[in-house]
Amino acid sequence: MPQPKSLSAPYGTPQNPWRAPDGSIIACTEKLKVMQENLAELRQCALDALQDAVLMGYDETQVKAAFQAEIAAISSGYEA
Repeated sequence: MPQPKSLSAPYGTPQNPWRAPDGSIIACTEKLKVMQENLAELRQCALDALQDAVLMGYDETQVKAAFQAEIAAISSGYEA
């Protein structure tokens, strides 16, 4: 699966590692694996929804902006 276009290195790479709130690098193999799987699942769900929207006649750029707004609005509910 191709990597999403980005101005920086993809998350989880040596150039752009995942970090804890205190700035330390997350190195646990199992945690990294779960994060990778979760991102793949999120990407597939977003792709399915985007394709549905475009097939129904929605503007792709507007739908992507709505997705970004939804992501920005959510919170884990946990204290960091």
